[in-house]
Amino acid sequence: MTIVKTYNHDLWDHGISQGYSVNGTIYISGQFSHDTAGTLLGEGDIVAQTQQTLENMDRLLAGFDVTRSNLAYVEIYLTNAQEHSEPVIRLFKEYVGQHRPAGSLIGVTYLAFPEQLIEISAVAHGH
Repeated sequence: MTIVKTYNHDLWDHGISQGYSVNGTIYISGQFSHDTAGTLLGEGDIVAQTQQTLENMDRLLAGFDVTRSNLAYVEIYLTNAQEHSEPVIRLFKEYVGQHRPAGSLIGVTYLAFPEQLIEISAVAHGH
């Protein structure tokens, strides 16, 4: 039997779920630095955007009753990877603590919103 669960923050509908779990594997759509009302936070500030993005990741993981220690694979997209990779990696390492998921850091030309500097997608496992 296939068990499917989705998570959405109900801010907008782009035809995807924010999180989609099938048989305990959780696929997490790209998260970025918006608040619970959908307002982008931290314009021009990679540290603030990264912190809010990671908070949003925690909120989504909690929707599946798991935590950051359940992350299996993480992709971090940066619009200015050369300048921003050091602070982002530092904040990410603080975020995961001793946990070490697989992952990639990818430099991109742009993201969904012009002010957006970072986006993080992931795969996690359930209990």
